[in-house]
Amino acid sequence: MKRVIPLLIIALLAISVSAVFASSRNHENSAKPSVVLVHGAWADGSSWNRVISRMQDEGFMVFVVANPLRGLASDSAYLASFLKTIPGQIILVGHSYGGALITNAATGNANVKALVFIDAFAPDEGESLASLSSVPPPPGQPASCLSGDPTQVFNFVPLPNQDVDLYVKPSLFPSCFANDLPEQTGAILASTARPLTFSTFADKSGAPAWKTIPSWYLVGTLDKVIPPFAQLFMAQRINAHIEQVRGSHLVMISHPDAVVDLIGQANQSIQEDLNTGSQETLAPVTPLTTKPTVI
Repeated sequence: MKRVIPLLIIALLAISVSAVFASSRNHENSAKPSVVLVHGAWADGSSWNRVISRMQDEGFMVFVVANPLRGLASDSAYLASFLKTIPGQIILVGHSYGGALITNAATGNANVKALVFIDAFAPDEGESLASLSSVPPPPGQPASCLSGDPTQVFNFVPLPNQDVDLYVKPSLFPSCFANDLPEQTGAILASTARPLTFSTFADKSGAPAWKTIPSWYLVGTLDKVIPPFAQLFMAQRINAHIEQVRGSHLVMISHPDAVVDLIGQANQSIQEDLNTGSQETLAPVTPLTTKPTVI
């Protein structure tokens, strides 16, 4: 009888340890990834405010990167460095020019599990914003509201390095970028828009992360900056999960729920992959089927 008690204790401990291990694995798998939001040109981090509040309400840790807007290579390098400071899994979200940054910065980063493009550029290697923007529209569809005579679109500010900062003319911004928002909102956004350097348009993109990382894409069907035909071309080319919303280029402001829903789809896919991996690698606990020998 004296030997029965130690044997029973050992058996119970084994079951308890296995249960704790399984519980910890399940807790790890249920943890939500961090969400990193990257704004585009002629914007700042506040453009994500309505998305941030909703994501935080759902329990996500949200980071908004202060996009330098100085050039594709340097901006992507800055974002790549930022991502390395975040532990664990990441859903990386880019709007407009920010899509080109996530395309480059996530390459080779194993923590980035999903890319989400919002009215965004998704360049292939060797492409530039200029080459993607110069594709003529299909018959009957308009070109970008930023095309045409640059002197009628931008205000130019010379820089010491011989480059030029481009500001969208305040008179054009509301109808071009914010055509589904109140006029006053568009005017405020025009006044706070940060510039992009002229040289950025010719910068060549590197090896794209979307070739190895699952992608999602939200198309704004009223977008005048990156017309829907261009968005659909890029979204289909990267084999993205595509959703559409009747919104302008600034859908994260006018339709934040659509953006949050798409990020939620990406998170659900990550959780399903984690659960599948857990079931494959976690060995089941073998129950005690034989009685201890009583000596």
